[in-house]
Amino acid sequence: MKKLMISRRRFLAGAATASAAPLIIPASALGRGKRPAPSERINVGMIGYGTMGHDNIGNFLNDERCQLVAVCDVVAEGKYYGYNAERSGGHVPGMNRVNKFYAEKTGKPDYKGCRTFVDFREMIEKADVDAVVISVPDHWHCVMGIYAARKGKHIYGQKPLSLNIGEGRALCDAVKAAGVTFQTGSQRRSDDYNRMACEFVRNGRLGALDRIEVGIPGGYSTWGKTPDLLSTEPLPKPPPHMLDFDLWLGPAPKRPFIPALHYPLIWRWNFDYSGGYITDWGAHFLDIVQWALDKDDSGPVRVDIISGEIPPLESIYNTAKAFAFELIYAEGTRVLVSNACRLGITFIGKNGKEIFTGLGKLETKPAELVREKIRDDEIKLFRNAVHERNFIDCIYSGKRPLTDCEIGHRSITLAHLANIAYRLGRKTLKWDPVAERVPDDPAANALQRVPLRAPWVL
Repeated sequence: MKKLMISRRRFLAGAATASAAPLIIPASALGRGKRPAPSERINVGMIGYGTMGHDNIGNFLNDERCQLVAVCDVVAEGKYYGYNAERSGGHVPGMNRVNKFYAEKTGKPDYKGCRTFVDFREMIEKADVDAVVISVPDHWHCVMGIYAARKGKHIYGQKPLSLNIGEGRALCDAVKAAGVTFQTGSQRRSDDYNRMACEFVRNGRLGALDRIEVGIPGGYSTWGKTPDLLSTEPLPKPPPHMLDFDLWLGPAPKRPFIPALHYPLIWRWNFDYSGGYITDWGAHFLDIVQWALDKDDSGPVRVDIISGEIPPLESIYNTAKAFAFELIYAEGTRVLVSNACRLGITFIGKNGKEIFTGLGKLETKPAELVREKIRDDEIKLFRNAVHERNFIDCIYSGKRPLTDCEIGHRSITLAHLANIAYRLGRKTLKWDPVAERVPDDPAANALQRVPLRAPWVL
């Protein structure tokens, strides 16, 4: 085969849709050997540098095929990011981290190659980026993702993929139409224990499944915020570090800055911005359930609410605090999701065998089951170590990422369906995973997509 030497611009524009003619990329561009030349690197822009931005950026900085060129955030420099309010966030700390990294990497102490932006649209238009990393509150995921896709940018989009089902479908359609690479930041698929558990289930090591139990947290965490930061009284104006609070709100309803709601992470407990723990942790564990059941392009046919309720929608925190519901698939598989179950996923076979996968843990019953090997003639799932690296791999190859847009959409749909049932007080909600509709329930279908505040549109 003739070696085809191509520029970064050419393969970045066409790799995702060029599956008919495989490209051979120079070894330097794949990060083997010396650092790739600037013309072969992927220019990456970060949209949001807060809790998840801190976590994501390192794997992009340490990938020789990338060059971080821009950080965008409506916050200049603010406190209280991280799960214990221990980090600073905003475009200034993000820029400083990038410049410091490359200064040390290149031996140029005056390196200043990272630009900052407040408006993501300006960054996409002016920063010469090939790919963006979207690490912002959930209500922005799809609007930003669609905008980036239509501009031809590859996208690493944090989980949960969407604020609601309709937005997720619109994002998938936009990504497909643009032919760009999209990786959902549900990095649990890049964990060996989760992959092993799914392989055991797929290859019948438990026999026929009796049920699956998924444990996710309940309650409302304030993520290390002290009482003085949790006032429910609106501020007369946003804090100084919030340069454009109206842009932070974006497509969400207009309201004043409320400390107990708008400081980092605690926005998760309001449906205007997120879906509570059901979407937060559900995005991870329900994604693994879908993988184990080989349902990446489908889903359950019914949701049954067992217990739990949501506060009045006008409450500052209005997502479910305690919950238990079942997802039922067409084959009869039942998945119990509850804050009372053990944190993680337990696959239970009718023969009494079990597999539990949690945070860095794999347990089997009987204990010796874990020592069974998956044979070469059995199902073997893709093994990956670094989720962000798989995203860059697929920009070059045009292959489907481990957790692409459709997979992320289908997985979070399970959580959205449960939230729709809770919001409407339904005990049972039927679901057609092909048509992506709730049969004979206009109110439920209406909650698949909520109106966006003007001028924002999908």
